[in-house]
Amino acid sequence: MTKARPRPGDARVDGDQLVSANPVSGEEIARFRISDSGDVARAVAVARAAQPWWQSLGYARRRTVLLRWAALLARKLPDFARLLHVEGGKPMAEAAMEIGGAIDQVGWAARHGRRVLGPRRVRSTIFLLEYATHLEYQPYGVVGVIAPWNYPVFTPLGALAPALIAGNAVVLKPSEYTPAAGQFLADTFSQVTGGAPVFGIVHGLGETGAALCSSGVDKIAFTGSTATGRKVMAACAGRLTPLVLECGSKDAMIVDADADPGAAAAACVFGGMTNAGQTCIGTERVYVHEDIYDAFLRELVQRAARLKVGTEPDSDIGPITMPGQLDVIREHIADALAHGGRAVLGGLEEIEPPFVRPTILVEVGEDSRAVQEETFGPVLVVRKVPTMEEALALANALPYGLGGTVFSQRNGLDLARRMRSGMTAVNSVMSYAAMSSVPFGGVGASGFGRLHGDDGLREFAWAKTITRRRAPSPLPLLAFPRGPRFTEQVQKLLRIVYR
Repeated sequence: MTKARPRPGDARVDGDQLVSANPVSGEEIARFRISDSGDVARAVAVARAAQPWWQSLGYARRRTVLLRWAALLARKLPDFARLLHVEGGKPMAEAAMEIGGAIDQVGWAARHGRRVLGPRRVRSTIFLLEYATHLEYQPYGVVGVIAPWNYPVFTPLGALAPALIAGNAVVLKPSEYTPAAGQFLADTFSQVTGGAPVFGIVHGLGETGAALCSSGVDKIAFTGSTATGRKVMAACAGRLTPLVLECGSKDAMIVDADADPGAAAAACVFGGMTNAGQTCIGTERVYVHEDIYDAFLRELVQRAARLKVGTEPDSDIGPITMPGQLDVIREHIADALAHGGRAVLGGLEEIEPPFVRPTILVEVGEDSRAVQEETFGPVLVVRKVPTMEEALALANALPYGLGGTVFSQRNGLDLARRMRSGMTAVNSVMSYAAMSSVPFGGVGASGFGRLHGDDGLREFAWAKTITRRRAPSPLPLLAFPRGPRFTEQVQKLLRIVYR
Protein backbone atom coordinates (compact mmCIF):
# COMPACT_ATOMS: atom_id res chain seq x y z
CA MET A 1 0.00 0.00 0.00
CA THR A 2 1.12 3.55 -0.68
CA LYS A 3 1.28 6.33 1.83
CA ALA A 4 -1.67 8.71 1.64
CA ARG A 5 -1.28 12.41 2.23
CA PRO A 6 -2.59 13.26 5.69
CA ARG A 7 -5.64 15.36 4.90
CA PRO A 8 -7.69 16.03 8.08
CA GLY A 9 -10.58 13.59 8.27
CA ASP A 10 -9.22 11.16 5.69
CA ALA A 11 -8.79 7.51 6.53
CA ARG A 12 -5.00 7.43 6.48
CA VAL A 13 -2.83 4.50 5.47
CA ASP A 14 0.92 4.39 6.08
CA GLY A 15 2.38 1.19 4.70
CA ASP A 16 0.57 -1.61 6.48
CA GLN A 17 -0.64 0.73 9.21
CA LEU A 18 -4.06 2.32 9.59
CA VAL A 19 -3.62 5.74 11.20
CA SER A 20 -6.37 7.10 13.42
CA ALA A 21 -6.40 10.88 13.10
CA ASN A 22 -8.41 13.84 14.37
CA PRO A 23 -10.87 14.97 11.66
CA VAL A 24 -10.19 18.66 12.35
CA SER A 25 -6.45 18.94 12.95
CA GLY A 26 -5.22 15.75 11.31
CA GLU A 27 -3.27 14.97 14.49
CA GLU A 28 -2.37 11.30 14.83
CA ILE A 29 -4.12 9.45 17.65
CA ALA A 30 -3.08 5.82 17.19
CA ARG A 31 -1.90 3.25 14.67
CA PHE A 32 -3.20 -0.22 13.95
CA ARG A 33 -1.90 -2.93 11.67
CA ILE A 34 -4.18 -3.45 8.68
CA SER A 35 -5.60 -6.97 8.69
CA ASP A 36 -5.34 -8.83 5.40
CA SER A 37 -7.44 -11.88 4.53
CA GLY A 38 -5.02 -14.17 6.35
CA ASP A 39 -5.20 -12.07 9.51
CA VAL A 40 -8.99 -12.10 9.34
CA ALA A 41 -9.06 -15.86 8.92
CA ARG A 42 -6.79 -16.28 11.93
CA ALA A 43 -8.92 -13.94 14.06
CA VAL A 44 -12.02 -15.95 13.18
CA ALA A 45 -10.23 -19.22 13.94
CA VAL A 46 -9.12 -17.95 17.36
CA ALA A 47 -12.66 -16.80 18.14
CA ARG A 48 -14.08 -20.13 17.01
CA ALA A 49 -11.71 -22.02 19.30
CA ALA A 50 -12.74 -19.84 22.26
CA GLN A 51 -16.49 -19.96 21.58
CA PRO A 52 -17.26 -23.40 23.13
CA TRP A 53 -15.76 -22.26 26.45
CA TRP A 54 -17.77 -19.05 26.35
CA GLN A 55 -20.98 -20.95 25.57
CA SER A 56 -20.27 -23.44 28.36
CA LEU A 57 -20.36 -20.65 30.94
CA GLY A 58 -24.14 -20.50 30.62
CA TYR A 59 -26.34 -17.45 30.82
CA ALA A 60 -25.70 -16.67 34.47
CA ARG A 61 -21.91 -16.47 34.18
CA ARG A 62 -22.02 -14.69 30.82
CA ARG A 63 -24.38 -12.18 32.40
CA THR A 64 -21.86 -11.59 35.17
CA VAL A 65 -19.06 -10.95 32.67
CA LEU A 66 -21.16 -8.56 30.61
CA LEU A 67 -22.28 -6.61 33.67
CA ARG A 68 -18.63 -6.30 34.75
CA TRP A 69 -17.87 -4.97 31.28
CA ALA A 70 -20.69 -2.43 31.56
CA ALA A 71 -19.36 -1.32 34.95
CA LEU A 72 -15.83 -0.98 33.58
CA LEU A 73 -17.06 1.09 30.63
CA ALA A 74 -19.02 3.30 33.03
CA ARG A 75 -15.90 3.93 35.13
CA LYS A 76 -13.94 4.76 32.01
CA LEU A 77 -16.64 6.94 30.44
CA PRO A 78 -14.70 10.25 30.72
CA ASP A 79 -11.64 8.80 28.99
CA PHE A 80 -13.75 7.00 26.41
CA ALA A 81 -15.73 10.16 25.65
CA ARG A 82 -12.51 12.10 25.12
CA LEU A 83 -11.36 9.42 22.70
CA LEU A 84 -14.57 9.73 20.67
CA HIS A 85 -14.15 13.50 20.75
CA VAL A 86 -10.62 13.52 19.36
CA GLU A 87 -11.02 10.58 16.96
CA GLY A 88 -14.45 11.33 15.49
CA GLY A 89 -14.91 14.99 16.37
CA LYS A 90 -18.02 14.46 18.49
CA PRO A 91 -18.84 17.12 21.07
CA MET A 92 -18.15 15.74 24.55
CA ALA A 93 -21.84 15.73 25.49
CA GLU A 94 -22.65 13.78 22.33
CA ALA A 95 -19.90 11.27 23.07
CA ALA A 96 -21.02 10.79 26.66
CA MET A 97 -24.63 10.26 25.56
CA GLU A 98 -23.57 7.67 23.00
CA ILE A 99 -21.47 5.71 25.48
CA GLY A 100 -24.19 5.86 28.12
CA GLY A 101 -26.75 4.42 25.71
CA ALA A 102 -24.31 1.72 24.66
CA ILE A 103 -23.63 0.68 28.26
CA ASP A 104 -27.39 0.39 28.82
CA GLN A 105 -27.58 -1.97 25.85
CA VAL A 106 -24.96 -4.23 27.41
CA GLY A 107 -26.83 -4.24 30.72
CA TRP A 108 -30.20 -4.94 29.12
CA ALA A 109 -28.89 -7.83 27.01
CA ALA A 110 -27.09 -9.32 30.02
CA ARG A 111 -30.19 -9.21 32.21
CA HIS A 112 -32.67 -10.50 29.63
CA GLY A 113 -30.64 -13.07 27.71
CA ARG A 114 -31.86 -16.12 29.60
CA ARG A 115 -35.48 -14.96 29.67
CA VAL A 116 -35.58 -14.59 25.89
CA LEU A 117 -33.21 -17.31 24.74
CA GLY A 118 -33.26 -19.87 27.54
CA PRO A 119 -34.89 -23.31 27.09
CA ARG A 120 -38.61 -23.55 27.70
CA ARG A 121 -41.54 -25.91 27.28
CA VAL A 122 -44.02 -25.26 24.49
CA ARG A 123 -47.59 -26.53 24.50
CA SER A 124 -48.18 -29.48 22.18
CA THR A 125 -50.87 -29.53 19.51
CA ILE A 126 -54.13 -31.44 19.84
CA PHE A 127 -52.91 -34.15 17.46
CA LEU A 128 -49.66 -34.79 19.37
CA LEU A 129 -50.57 -34.48 23.04
CA GLU A 130 -48.40 -37.49 23.82
CA TYR A 131 -45.29 -35.42 23.04
CA ALA A 132 -43.45 -32.96 25.24
CA THR A 133 -42.10 -30.06 23.18
CA HIS A 134 -39.05 -27.97 24.05
CA LEU A 135 -37.71 -24.82 22.44
CA GLU A 136 -34.26 -23.39 22.97
CA TYR A 137 -31.93 -21.01 21.17
CA GLN A 138 -28.40 -21.96 20.25
CA PRO A 139 -25.59 -19.57 19.34
CA TYR A 140 -24.47 -19.40 15.73
CA GLY A 141 -20.79 -19.68 16.67
CA VAL A 142 -18.78 -16.67 15.49
CA VAL A 143 -20.53 -13.42 14.60
CA GLY A 144 -18.77 -10.80 12.50
CA VAL A 145 -19.72 -7.19 13.23
CA ILE A 146 -18.93 -4.42 10.73
CA ALA A 147 -19.35 -1.09 12.48
CA PRO A 148 -19.81 2.49 11.24
CA TRP A 149 -17.85 5.60 12.17
CA ASN A 150 -20.76 7.88 13.09
CA TYR A 151 -21.73 5.89 16.21
CA PRO A 152 -18.67 3.68 16.75
CA VAL A 153 -19.79 2.50 20.20
CA PHE A 154 -23.58 2.55 20.36
CA THR A 155 -24.13 0.86 17.01
CA PRO A 156 -21.74 -2.10 17.26
CA LEU A 157 -22.78 -2.83 20.83
CA GLY A 158 -26.33 -3.25 19.53
CA ALA A 159 -24.97 -6.42 17.88
CA LEU A 160 -22.06 -7.33 20.13
CA ALA A 161 -24.03 -7.41 23.39
CA PRO A 162 -26.81 -9.77 22.21
CA ALA A 163 -24.34 -11.92 20.28
CA LEU A 164 -22.18 -12.37 23.37
CA ILE A 165 -24.98 -13.10 25.84
CA ALA A 166 -26.34 -15.67 23.37
CA GLY A 167 -23.03 -17.55 23.62
CA ASN A 168 -21.33 -16.47 20.40
CA ALA A 169 -17.77 -15.31 20.01
CA VAL A 170 -17.43 -12.11 17.98
CA VAL A 171 -14.99 -10.46 15.59
CA LEU A 172 -15.37 -6.70 15.18
CA LYS A 173 -14.26 -4.72 12.16
CA PRO A 174 -14.51 -1.05 13.22
CA SER A 175 -14.65 1.77 10.72
CA GLU A 176 -11.30 2.94 9.36
CA TYR A 177 -12.24 6.39 10.66
CA THR A 178 -12.73 5.25 14.27
CA PRO A 179 -10.46 2.23 14.85
CA ALA A 180 -9.37 3.38 18.31
CA ALA A 181 -12.95 3.34 19.57
CA GLY A 182 -13.36 -0.25 18.43
CA GLN A 183 -10.04 -1.23 19.97
CA PHE A 184 -11.16 0.32 23.26
CA LEU A 185 -14.19 -1.98 23.28
CA ALA A 186 -12.12 -5.08 22.56
CA ASP A 187 -9.47 -4.20 25.14
CA THR A 188 -11.93 -3.53 27.94
CA PHE A 189 -13.80 -6.75 27.24
CA SER A 190 -10.52 -8.64 27.38
CA GLN A 191 -9.91 -7.16 30.83
CA VAL A 192 -13.12 -8.62 32.25
CA THR A 193 -12.52 -12.07 30.71
CA GLY A 194 -8.90 -12.38 31.79
CA GLY A 195 -7.72 -12.24 28.20
CA ALA A 196 -9.94 -15.02 26.83
CA PRO A 197 -10.11 -14.40 23.04
CA VAL A 198 -13.90 -14.32 22.81
CA PHE A 199 -13.92 -10.80 21.33
CA GLY A 200 -11.59 -10.45 18.35
CA ILE A 201 -10.91 -7.34 16.31
CA VAL A 202 -9.55 -6.68 12.82
CA HIS A 203 -8.66 -3.30 11.34
CA GLY A 204 -8.60 -1.98 7.82
CA LEU A 205 -10.55 -0.56 4.91
CA GLY A 206 -13.27 -2.12 2.79
CA GLU A 207 -11.08 -5.05 1.83
CA THR A 208 -10.88 -6.13 5.46
CA GLY A 209 -14.66 -6.00 5.80
CA ALA A 210 -15.03 -8.05 2.63
CA ALA A 211 -12.57 -10.62 4.00
CA LEU A 212 -14.64 -10.89 7.18
CA CYS A 213 -17.79 -11.55 5.13
CA SER A 214 -16.09 -14.42 3.28
CA SER A 215 -14.12 -15.76 6.25
CA GLY A 216 -16.61 -18.42 7.27
CA VAL A 217 -18.19 -16.52 10.15
CA ASP A 218 -21.63 -17.82 11.02
CA LYS A 219 -23.48 -14.49 10.86
CA ILE A 220 -22.72 -10.90 9.90
CA ALA A 221 -24.15 -7.74 11.44
CA PHE A 222 -23.50 -4.73 9.20
CA THR A 223 -24.30 -1.06 9.65
CA GLY A 224 -23.53 1.40 6.87
CA SER A 225 -24.78 2.79 3.60
CA THR A 226 -27.36 1.02 1.47
CA ALA A 227 -24.84 0.74 -1.39
CA THR A 228 -22.28 -0.99 0.82
CA GLY A 229 -25.02 -3.11 2.37
CA ARG A 230 -25.79 -4.55 -1.05
CA LYS A 231 -22.12 -5.49 -1.47
CA VAL A 232 -22.08 -7.14 1.96
CA MET A 233 -25.20 -9.11 1.11
CA ALA A 234 -23.66 -10.27 -2.16
CA ALA A 235 -20.46 -11.32 -0.37
CA CYS A 236 -22.46 -13.34 2.15
CA ALA A 237 -24.63 -15.00 -0.50
CA GLY A 238 -21.94 -17.43 -1.64
CA ARG A 239 -21.81 -19.15 1.74
CA LEU A 240 -25.46 -18.45 2.62
CA THR A 241 -24.16 -16.53 5.62
CA PRO A 242 -27.15 -14.94 7.39
CA LEU A 243 -26.91 -11.28 8.15
CA VAL A 244 -28.49 -8.26 9.78
CA LEU A 245 -28.38 -5.11 7.65
CA GLU A 246 -28.95 -1.66 9.08
CA CYS A 247 -28.52 0.67 6.13
CA GLY A 248 -29.16 4.25 5.15
CA SER A 249 -32.36 6.23 5.25
CA LYS A 250 -33.98 9.58 4.59
CA ASP A 251 -36.17 9.86 7.65
CA ALA A 252 -39.18 12.13 7.67
CA MET A 253 -40.98 14.12 10.32
CA ILE A 254 -44.64 15.03 9.84
CA VAL A 255 -46.20 17.80 11.91
CA ASP A 256 -50.00 17.96 12.26
CA ALA A 257 -52.10 21.09 12.64
CA ASP A 258 -52.73 20.44 16.34
CA ALA A 259 -49.05 19.99 17.23
CA ASP A 260 -47.15 22.38 19.48
CA PRO A 261 -44.93 24.18 16.95
CA GLY A 262 -42.25 25.00 19.52
CA ALA A 263 -41.96 21.42 20.79
CA ALA A 264 -41.98 20.05 17.26
CA ALA A 265 -39.30 22.52 16.15
CA ALA A 266 -37.09 21.71 19.15
CA ALA A 267 -37.30 17.99 18.36
CA CYS A 268 -36.67 18.66 14.67
CA VAL A 269 -33.51 20.64 15.38
CA PHE A 270 -32.15 17.83 17.53
CA GLY A 271 -33.21 15.13 15.07
CA GLY A 272 -31.64 16.92 12.13
CA MET A 273 -28.54 18.43 13.70
CA THR A 274 -27.33 16.03 16.40
CA ASN A 275 -23.95 14.49 15.54
CA ALA A 276 -23.72 17.12 12.76
CA GLY A 277 -26.58 15.34 10.99
CA GLN A 278 -24.46 12.19 10.63
CA THR A 279 -27.16 9.92 12.00
CA CYS A 280 -28.89 7.09 10.16
CA ILE A 281 -32.15 7.87 11.99
CA GLY A 282 -31.65 11.62 11.72
CA THR A 283 -34.48 13.80 10.48
CA GLU A 284 -33.84 15.04 6.93
CA ARG A 285 -37.33 15.72 5.50
CA VAL A 286 -40.08 17.66 7.29
CA TYR A 287 -43.72 17.92 6.19
CA VAL A 288 -45.75 20.50 8.12
CA HIS A 289 -49.48 21.24 8.02
CA GLU A 290 -50.12 24.61 6.46
CA ASP A 291 -52.03 25.85 9.52
CA ILE A 292 -48.87 25.92 11.68
CA TYR A 293 -46.19 26.00 9.01
CA ASP A 294 -45.16 29.63 9.57
CA ALA A 295 -45.01 29.30 13.35
CA PHE A 296 -43.07 26.03 13.10
CA LEU A 297 -40.57 27.39 10.57
CA ARG A 298 -39.97 30.52 12.63
CA GLU A 299 -39.22 28.43 15.72
CA LEU A 300 -37.08 26.02 13.73
CA VAL A 301 -34.87 28.73 12.26
CA GLN A 302 -34.44 30.51 15.59
CA ARG A 303 -33.45 27.35 17.42
CA ALA A 304 -31.09 26.06 14.72
CA ALA A 305 -29.39 29.45 14.42
CA ARG A 306 -28.42 29.31 18.10
CA LEU A 307 -26.44 26.07 17.77
CA LYS A 308 -22.70 26.39 18.32
CA VAL A 309 -20.44 24.76 15.74
CA GLY A 310 -16.83 23.88 16.53
CA THR A 311 -14.54 21.85 18.77
CA GLU A 312 -15.03 23.73 22.05
CA PRO A 313 -16.32 21.76 25.06
CA ASP A 314 -19.73 23.43 24.83
CA SER A 315 -20.14 23.00 21.06
CA ASP A 316 -23.40 21.51 19.81
CA ILE A 317 -22.19 20.46 16.36
CA GLY A 318 -18.79 19.03 15.52
CA PRO A 319 -17.06 18.39 12.19
CA ILE A 320 -18.11 16.28 9.26
CA THR A 321 -15.97 13.21 9.82
CA MET A 322 -15.48 12.06 6.20
CA PRO A 323 -14.18 14.69 3.76
CA GLY A 324 -16.10 13.06 0.93
CA GLN A 325 -19.38 13.69 2.71
CA LEU A 326 -18.77 17.42 2.45
CA ASP A 327 -19.07 17.07 -1.32
CA VAL A 328 -22.40 15.26 -0.97
CA ILE A 329 -23.77 17.94 1.35
CA ARG A 330 -22.60 20.70 -1.00
CA GLU A 331 -24.13 18.98 -4.04
CA HIS A 332 -27.47 18.44 -2.31
CA ILE A 333 -27.77 22.05 -1.21
CA ALA A 334 -26.73 23.32 -4.65
CA ASP A 335 -29.21 21.02 -6.40
CA ALA A 336 -32.04 22.11 -4.11
CA LEU A 337 -31.30 25.79 -4.77
CA ALA A 338 -31.01 25.17 -8.50
CA HIS A 339 -34.47 23.60 -8.53
CA GLY A 340 -36.30 26.50 -6.93
CA GLY A 341 -35.42 25.88 -3.30
CA ARG A 342 -34.57 28.64 -0.88
CA ALA A 343 -32.29 28.62 2.15
CA VAL A 344 -33.95 30.32 5.13
CA LEU A 345 -30.88 29.47 7.20
CA GLY A 346 -27.38 28.59 6.08
CA GLY A 347 -26.61 27.59 2.54
CA LEU A 348 -23.52 26.87 0.49
CA GLU A 349 -21.53 29.64 2.13
CA GLU A 350 -21.91 27.92 5.50
CA ILE A 351 -19.80 24.95 4.41
CA GLU A 352 -16.33 25.60 5.83
CA PRO A 353 -14.49 22.25 5.90
CA PRO A 354 -14.54 20.27 8.02
CA PHE A 355 -17.60 22.06 9.45
CA VAL A 356 -21.09 22.63 8.10
CA ARG A 357 -23.36 25.08 9.87
CA PRO A 358 -27.08 24.31 10.07
CA THR A 359 -28.96 24.75 6.80
CA ILE A 360 -32.74 24.83 6.41
CA LEU A 361 -34.19 24.64 2.91
CA VAL A 362 -37.78 25.36 1.84
CA GLU A 363 -39.76 25.21 -1.41
CA VAL A 364 -37.59 22.35 -2.63
CA GLY A 365 -38.99 20.04 -5.30
CA GLU A 366 -39.55 16.44 -4.29
CA ASP A 367 -37.37 15.30 -7.18
CA SER A 368 -34.35 17.13 -5.76
CA ARG A 369 -31.36 15.13 -4.55
CA ALA A 370 -31.80 16.86 -1.18
CA VAL A 371 -35.14 15.03 -0.87
CA GLN A 372 -34.41 11.78 -2.66
CA GLU A 373 -30.96 10.90 -1.30
CA GLU A 374 -29.40 10.65 2.15
CA THR A 375 -27.53 13.89 2.88
CA PHE A 376 -25.92 12.90 6.20
CA GLY A 377 -25.27 16.46 7.30
CA PRO A 378 -26.98 19.22 9.30
CA VAL A 379 -29.47 19.99 6.52
CA LEU A 380 -33.28 20.02 6.80
CA VAL A 381 -35.75 20.25 3.92
CA VAL A 382 -39.12 21.64 5.08
CA ARG A 383 -42.32 21.52 3.02
CA LYS A 384 -45.80 22.90 3.65
CA VAL A 385 -48.68 20.44 3.11
CA PRO A 386 -52.47 20.90 3.19
CA THR A 387 -53.26 17.56 4.86
CA MET A 388 -51.63 14.79 6.80
CA GLU A 389 -52.63 12.37 4.05
CA GLU A 390 -50.32 14.22 1.69
CA ALA A 391 -47.63 14.34 4.37
CA LEU A 392 -47.84 10.57 4.77
CA ALA A 393 -47.80 9.98 1.03
CA LEU A 394 -44.66 12.09 0.64
CA ALA A 395 -42.98 10.57 3.70
CA ASN A 396 -43.64 7.06 2.39
CA ALA A 397 -42.66 7.80 -1.21
CA LEU A 398 -38.98 6.85 -0.90
CA PRO A 399 -37.64 3.27 -0.81
CA TYR A 400 -36.11 3.83 2.64
CA GLY A 401 -37.88 3.00 5.88
CA LEU A 402 -35.71 3.19 9.00
CA GLY A 403 -37.11 5.73 11.47
CA GLY A 404 -39.60 8.55 11.50
CA THR A 405 -41.29 11.16 13.67
CA VAL A 406 -44.87 12.33 14.10
CA PHE A 407 -46.06 15.37 16.02
CA SER A 408 -49.79 15.36 16.65
CA GLN A 409 -52.02 15.61 19.71
CA ARG A 410 -55.02 13.63 18.46
CA ASN A 411 -53.79 11.44 15.63
CA GLY A 412 -50.22 10.59 16.60
CA LEU A 413 -50.56 6.82 16.92
CA ASP A 414 -52.65 6.48 13.77
CA LEU A 415 -50.15 8.48 11.72
CA ALA A 416 -47.22 6.59 13.23
CA ARG A 417 -48.71 3.23 12.31
CA ARG A 418 -49.21 4.36 8.73
CA MET A 419 -45.69 5.71 8.32
CA ARG A 420 -43.57 3.14 6.46
CA SER A 421 -40.70 2.85 8.90
CA GLY A 422 -39.33 0.26 11.24
CA MET A 423 -39.56 2.74 14.12
CA THR A 424 -41.58 5.91 14.69
CA ALA A 425 -41.48 8.38 17.57
CA VAL A 426 -44.64 10.33 18.50
CA ASN A 427 -44.22 13.82 19.96
CA SER A 428 -40.49 13.18 20.41
CA VAL A 429 -37.57 12.26 18.20
CA MET A 430 -35.36 9.13 18.17
CA SER A 431 -36.78 7.98 21.51
CA TYR A 432 -37.00 4.41 20.24
CA ALA A 433 -33.21 4.27 19.85
CA ALA A 434 -32.69 5.07 23.52
CA MET A 435 -34.89 2.16 24.64
CA SER A 436 -32.81 -1.01 24.76
CA SER A 437 -35.99 -3.05 25.25
CA VAL A 438 -37.47 -2.50 21.78
CA PRO A 439 -36.23 -3.65 18.37
CA PHE A 440 -34.20 -1.32 16.17
CA GLY A 441 -34.17 -1.72 12.39
CA GLY A 442 -35.81 -0.79 9.13
CA VAL A 443 -37.58 -1.97 6.02
CA GLY A 444 -36.98 -1.61 2.30
CA ALA A 445 -33.69 0.00 1.31
CA SER A 446 -32.94 0.61 5.00
CA GLY A 447 -32.20 -3.07 5.53
CA PHE A 448 -33.66 -5.96 7.48
CA GLY A 449 -33.27 -7.78 10.76
CA ARG A 450 -33.35 -6.17 14.18
CA LEU A 451 -30.98 -5.10 16.93
CA HIS A 452 -31.97 -4.36 20.56
CA GLY A 453 -34.86 -5.86 22.51
CA ASP A 454 -36.11 -9.43 22.42
CA ASP A 455 -36.02 -9.52 18.62
CA GLY A 456 -32.41 -8.31 18.65
CA LEU A 457 -31.42 -11.12 21.01
CA ARG A 458 -33.08 -13.72 18.79
CA GLU A 459 -31.12 -12.44 15.77
CA PHE A 460 -27.96 -13.97 17.22
CA ALA A 461 -29.22 -17.44 18.06
CA TRP A 462 -31.07 -20.03 16.05
CA ALA A 463 -34.23 -21.71 17.25
CA LYS A 464 -33.83 -25.37 18.15
CA THR A 465 -36.98 -27.48 18.55
CA ILE A 466 -36.96 -30.80 20.43
CA THR A 467 -39.99 -33.09 20.67
CA ARG A 468 -40.01 -36.08 23.06
CA ARG A 469 -42.60 -38.84 23.18
CA ARG A 470 -43.93 -39.33 26.70
CA ALA A 471 -46.89 -41.68 26.10
CA PRO A 472 -48.33 -44.03 23.48
CA SER A 473 -50.06 -42.37 20.52
CA PRO A 474 -53.86 -42.73 20.61
CA LEU A 475 -53.98 -41.83 16.91
CA PRO A 476 -51.19 -43.29 14.72
CA LEU A 477 -50.29 -40.08 12.89
CA LEU A 478 -46.60 -40.87 12.56
CA ALA A 479 -46.64 -44.64 12.03
CA PHE A 480 -47.88 -47.35 9.70
CA PRO A 481 -50.37 -48.95 9.39
CA ARG A 482 -53.01 -46.29 10.01
CA GLY A 483 -56.00 -48.52 9.48
CA PRO A 484 -59.29 -48.08 7.62
CA ARG A 485 -60.87 -45.78 10.25
CA PHE A 486 -57.96 -43.30 10.30
CA THR A 487 -59.61 -40.66 8.08
CA GLU A 488 -62.84 -40.85 10.09
CA GLN A 489 -60.97 -40.41 13.36
CA VAL A 490 -59.04 -37.41 12.04
CA GLN A 491 -62.22 -35.76 10.80
CA LYS A 492 -64.00 -36.37 14.12
CA LEU A 493 -61.16 -34.79 16.06
CA LEU A 494 -61.05 -31.77 13.73
CA ARG A 495 -64.82 -31.25 14.09
CA ILE A 496 -64.45 -31.19 17.87
CA VAL A 497 -61.65 -28.63 17.76
CA TYR A 498 -62.92 -26.46 14.89
CA ARG A 499 -66.69 -26.65 15.16
